[in-house]
Amino acid sequence: MTTPAPRPLLVVDAANVVGSVPDGWWRDRHGAATRLRDAVARVAEPGLPQLPGPIDVVLVVEGAARGVAATPEVRVLAAPHSGDDAIVDLVREEVAARPVVVATADRGLRDRVTALGAQIVGPRTLPYP
Repeated sequence: MTTPAPRPLLVVDAANVVGSVPDGWWRDRHGAATRLRDAVARVAEPGLPQLPGPIDVVLVVEGAARGVAATPEVRVLAAPHSGDDAIVDLVREEVAARPVVVATADRGLRDRVTALGAQIVGPRTLPYP
């Protein structure tokens, strides 16, 4: 009996994705991250065009958004310091075991995670806002 392949992983850079939409997120960072969590929960089962589902979704939050709770569809990782560093650490841990895609437009972060073997999608790939 063979072990099923692990589900692909979507890692969402919450600060970058939320910051890509000028909707007043800076007045309520926690609320904006919560809305993003609820939006990306919708891709857990079907996946994305570049990452067929079902997929695991991790939302990486930092700063004022650290209190956002996880849901059954979305694991929330509260970065103790830099969200980018937490994303790089997560990619490093996961990329050998399964496909990893990071949702961000941050060029520096893109370079760091693609060097580890992750793929990138832009914020507009996600169903947000």
